[in-house]
Amino acid sequence: MSIIKNYNVILNSIKSASKETKLIVVTKNQLIDNINLLIKLNHFHFGENRVQEASLKWKNLIPNSNLKLHLIGKLQSNKAKDAFEIFHYIHTLDNEKLAKIFANLEEHSIKKIKYFIQVNVGNEPQKSGISIDKVNQFIKYCMNDLKLNIIGLMCIPPAEGDPSQYFISLAELAKVNNLKELSMGMSNDYQCAINNGATFVRVGSKIFSSD
Repeated sequence: MSIIKNYNVILNSIKSASKETKLIVVTKNQLIDNINLLIKLNHFHFGENRVQEASLKWKNLIPNSNLKLHLIGKLQSNKAKDAFEIFHYIHTLDNEKLAKIFANLEEHSIKKIKYFIQVNVGNEPQKSGISIDKVNQFIKYCMNDLKLNIIGLMCIPPAEGDPSQYFISLAELAKVNNLKELSMGMSNDYQCAINNGATFVRVGSKIFSSD
């Protein structure tokens, strides 16, 4: 089965580069049978881009208390409540409105989510994320005023060119703010991200591709 082979190749390459980096398998548009193959291999960290798809899909998957579901796609405020119910990690917190919604939801729940703040490291107008010059202030607001469990920063670097400078920039921002986790690196650049301190990489197409 090529999925299992691809998964093992990716996992081994990560383990050989870093003992600290966790693999999030991105399962957007994937069949339940394909996901179950990896759950049976005791892989538990999975990423989804869309709240509605994740909600429908994961209800039908193998029940397992070890599963950790990560939201890695842009989140609209009207989907925040649904996201809060099914995800364990949110990687795309990037505005005050969303942060306030999550703070209110947590106030009325025993559930606590782990949050990454998404940073627009390339200052690209078409991409989501807090601008670099506002990150420090937003982190303090989320942690001190709203009491959210901000564990790290996340980025998607510009598609063109060497992503290293952007990964380095994100790592520096995390260090300044005493945040330990870095969600950076996808199928095409996860090795570069690991070399620059990624603690979570988000890989999908390289695992599920039949090439």
